Amino acid sequence: MEKSKKALEKFPSYNCAQTVFSTFADDLNLAEETALKLASGFGGGMARAETCGAVTASYLVIGLKHGHASTDLLEKNNTKELILKFNEKFVAKHGSLICKELVGCDISTPDGQVKAKEKNAFNEFCPHFVATACNILENDF
Repeated sequence: MEKSKKALEKFPSYNCAQTVFSTFADDLNLAEETALKLASGFGGGMARAETCGAVTASYLVIGLKHGHASTDLLEKNNTKELILKFNEKFVAKHGSLICKELVGCDISTPDGQVKAKEKNAFNEFCPHFVATACNILENDF
């Protein structure tokens, strides 16, 4: 099954970051429960409407799949280049990496949370970000 479809079956039972990261858990030799726990704090733009949780979860996938555990500058740069490549593709599709810009409200504030609920933001917008992240990871990484 295509990763984005698998992810969308999980969303919104889990936050955007959990959904993306746990979708790749098997590929990364992680238990799904471990993946869900690791990504739990990244949803909602790290709980402060900053970098989208689907994006930060993608960084975790890229890091586990292609990251480094050394001080070698070439290895460090390779990981950074992969993250930049992901960013470019995501921004080309959605115009930003920032949660509050993507959903059009700052969910870190009470007013922003009300606005997000009124706009049905998490159901209207976030599935697209989850699907895009999964598609980029599946096709390019």
